[in-house]
Amino acid sequence: MPVSIVIGSQWGDEGKGKITDLMSPDYDVVARYQGGANAGHTIVWEDEDGEDEEFVLHLVPSGIFHENVTCVIGNGVVLDPKAVLDEIDKIQSLGIDVEERLKISHNAHLIMPYHKAVEAAQEEERASASDDDAIGTTGRGIGPAYTDKFARSGIRVVDLLDRDVLRQKLRRSIEEKNAILQDIYDAEALDVDRIVEEYVEFDQQIDSYVTDTSKYLCNALDDGAHVLAEGAQGSLLDVDFGSYPYVTSSHPTAGGCCTGLGVPPTEVEQVLGIAKAYCTRVGNGPFPTELDNEAGEQLRQKGGEFGATTGRPRRCGWLDLVALRYTNMINGFNDLAITKLDILSGMEEVKVCTQYKYDGKKTRRFPSEAQTLERVEPVYQTFPGWEKDVTDVRRFHQLPAEAKDYLAFISEYLGTSVGMVSNGPRRDQIITDVEVPATA
Repeated sequence: MPVSIVIGSQWGDEGKGKITDLMSPDYDVVARYQGGANAGHTIVWEDEDGEDEEFVLHLVPSGIFHENVTCVIGNGVVLDPKAVLDEIDKIQSLGIDVEERLKISHNAHLIMPYHKAVEAAQEEERASASDDDAIGTTGRGIGPAYTDKFARSGIRVVDLLDRDVLRQKLRRSIEEKNAILQDIYDAEALDVDRIVEEYVEFDQQIDSYVTDTSKYLCNALDDGAHVLAEGAQGSLLDVDFGSYPYVTSSHPTAGGCCTGLGVPPTEVEQVLGIAKAYCTRVGNGPFPTELDNEAGEQLRQKGGEFGATTGRPRRCGWLDLVALRYTNMINGFNDLAITKLDILSGMEEVKVCTQYKYDGKKTRRFPSEAQTLERVEPVYQTFPGWEKDVTDVRRFHQLPAEAKDYLAFISEYLGTSVGMVSNGPRRDQIITDVEVPATA
């Protein structure tokens, strides 16, 4: 299994960080292939005193807590130098070596202060027109950084290594962005000289991590290494396949792995989809199964559904199998990992969306265009809930019959086997002997 990919199969926040952390000891390299510091991958482990330790990763791959794993930030990531250096410092404060085990692509594009300023101005203008027009971004400059990348005016990590080139590119970019901020958004101009000096300083701090990561990964694969690739957001936020325009600016789907790391698709042997036992979404955009009621609030409070990066409350709803079937189709999942099954314990009944009703007709097609998705009505199948707290369950046969039936229905509907079930945030809260084969 040279390359395996961990894919978020919903709107993000599925628990990809935990699953990647669990799988990491079986791999030589863990590589992040897209997104920026808008992602939050939460890792929880038990310390020597039996207390839970928690760390939220935003840019460094989720394998960093395993000492024999090399971590790679690929060219598909947009990198905030200050954010990654702060994260490195926090990880090292735990006594974990980072410098010898982290590699950053020289071709990754940089997030600049003007990207954050432009994004804030854009969101403010959208919101002033209508709350429905705002995308609901994290304000970390991700979208504008990708805009510059594809407009061929971005600044890459490699530009930090040549001060003359960096100064020239920064001055030109900042002057252009200042014109936009002042003339279009009536916002304050940025200090060109201050930003130039700040980013020249970043060069000295980040230089030891920078390498040609595509060459490194391909050489490692030639030598027989196993690589685990992780994305940042969920498939339904993919810029091409998600609920556009309420999406991220990159490709968290499986295809993004190859372009975001520079590895050939022929090396990919496993695609693991991660899905919550229910659904959540952060930010604006259509969400067919959203629950604006007591059940939704119960899921939010019991599941701790607040953004790991922003702290924003997540919108909560029942599991949407129409959407999951769609992301299964575009990613080609070999297996599924179902997370947060424990959160459903204690609910009198559990519902699953199996079809949409649109213009009076039922369909299993997922319409990624927002204007259609906003108009669909979910058609539910209802299952009996279970009272048993399943957080201490470690074997599949110990789960309540109702929970096993629920998992079996998901597998049968999708035609994809469920390979593992997470029933709590800690590493040990996992069930891997799942007896739910695909039957469709």
